[in-house]
Amino acid sequence: MGRLEGKTAVITGAAQGIGALMAKAMADEGARVLVTDVQDTADAVKAITDAGGAARGMKVDVTSNDDLAAMVETARIDLGGLDIMVNNASIFATIKPKPFLQIEDDEFDLIMRVNTRGVHQVMRAIVPTMIQAGGGKVINIASGTFYYGPPGLSHYTASKGAVIALTRCHARELGDKNIQVNAIAPGLTESEGVKANTGFDVARAPTIATRSIKREMLPEDLLGTLMYLATSDSDFVTGQTLNVDGGKVNV
Repeated sequence: MGRLEGKTAVITGAAQGIGALMAKAMADEGARVLVTDVQDTADAVKAITDAGGAARGMKVDVTSNDDLAAMVETARIDLGGLDIMVNNASIFATIKPKPFLQIEDDEFDLIMRVNTRGVHQVMRAIVPTMIQAGGGKVINIASGTFYYGPPGLSHYTASKGAVIALTRCHARELGDKNIQVNAIAPGLTESEGVKANTGFDVARAPTIATRSIKREMLPEDLLGTLMYLATSDSDFVTGQTLNVDGGKVNV
């Protein structure tokens, strides 16, 4: 039996890349998975169902309360509940790094709206269902950039630092509801989108040089921590941010 047998997991930003890989990993462990994104989720869902897993896809904008209400209803009615929420949706791979003096207000606001306010809106939407069910797991995808402040990504770094702050606050407010809220802070991960963005080329060699484990980080490197936080192994862990970065940052 898989470690997530009988559970329903919802993941945002899962049409491709890290999100799609996480969705398939949870399905491989027996979870029924709702794959959501603003992009077409058909390929991610097919990868799961072709492997014998249970999944369905749905277009969801994490800044739309109507979309989020429909997401919760789909998970609850069609997939049997909402036990695990992975807040993965964010803008990163398409960012062109630049000095903060060159970041216009509209770009800053977009990053904060999706990456930070989106987590707030998702939590508002899902928590009543989790409380009614007697508990649940929330896994927020933050970023190791918060700990060292890379040049050129101040708006993204601020947005993910806020996700760490929300993780701590939500954990405090939901601890007595048997809802554990934790975050994963990945290092620079070689997803499809990151590989395609030449703006990150300058960061690759220095990033590897400052890691204890001196290699590129792959999306698969996140799956062990994801499973720990999604299962009963972490039932007494909440409000924490786990760095998965090959030892670049020690906090």
